[in-house]
Amino acid sequence: MVMRVEFYKGAEGRLCGWVATPPHRRTFQGSTMAAGRDLPHDLTQFTIESALDIRAGFWGLLAHGASFASVPGRRHTRPGRTLVRAHHAALLAVEAVVNGHYLAWQRGAITPAVPGLDAMYARWRTLADSERLLLEWPVHPLPEVPPRSFEQCCQPSHSTSGRNHGEP
Repeated sequence: MVMRVEFYKGAEGRLCGWVATPPHRRTFQGSTMAAGRDLPHDLTQFTIESALDIRAGFWGLLAHGASFASVPGRRHTRPGRTLVRAHHAALLAVEAVVNGHYLAWQRGAITPAVPGLDAMYARWRTLADSERLLLEWPVHPLPEVPPRSFEQCCQPSHSTSGRNHGEP
């Protein structure tokens, strides 16, 4: 199963938005953010969580029905809020990991996320306002007990199942 996510540009490339279709759920509008000359925040988050196989981060939880205040198109439900609360520590740790990889990439350092970030940046730069960047987020079971440390939440799972996210 996969969640389909379509990123798009607006306002002549100055804005980025996205729409997601989780399996067995309704399509919903995601956040809209400034795009500038760099990768937009949510696309960066998607790319790095994917490259590192982080399953209990923003995108993995979203695929399982999480309700985030920053996602205006998703109805806020009790189960969705409960999911976010249960994985709150992991979400904070994942955000720190993503920021670290992103900053390292911007400085030209090598991390496991660099190939995916380079490829996604190239795709984003060539995307026209009328086009959509279609990506897929594989839906895997979430851990029953949320990770409590950086090492537990953010180490690759060494799974043999492949991911199909378009490019990275």
